[in-house]
Amino acid sequence: MTVIETKGFGRQKGHTEIYRGSEYTVDFLPKVKIELVVSDSRADEAVATIVKAAKTGKIGDGKVFVSDIEEAIRIRTEEKGDKAV
Repeated sequence: MTVIETKGFGRQKGHTEIYRGSEYTVDFLPKVKIELVVSDSRADEAVATIVKAAKTGKIGDGKVFVSDIEEAIRIRTEEKGDKAV
């Protein structure tokens, strides 16, 4: 799992702030990106857990993207596939 602090925007839009007397629009809002690789047998469980933990019912809850990983290789031991995950 990797957690990345990032900035972005979606339907919640930005907001305005005042800096040194000037008003400006902040389009990008702070966000968190989580990258998680799990075996196929645990994918549905992982998605359900993430949705349950993140859902507030308001704009800005985020999205879950599921994609295939062709191969995983642990560099230290050279294990491949599920053993590397």
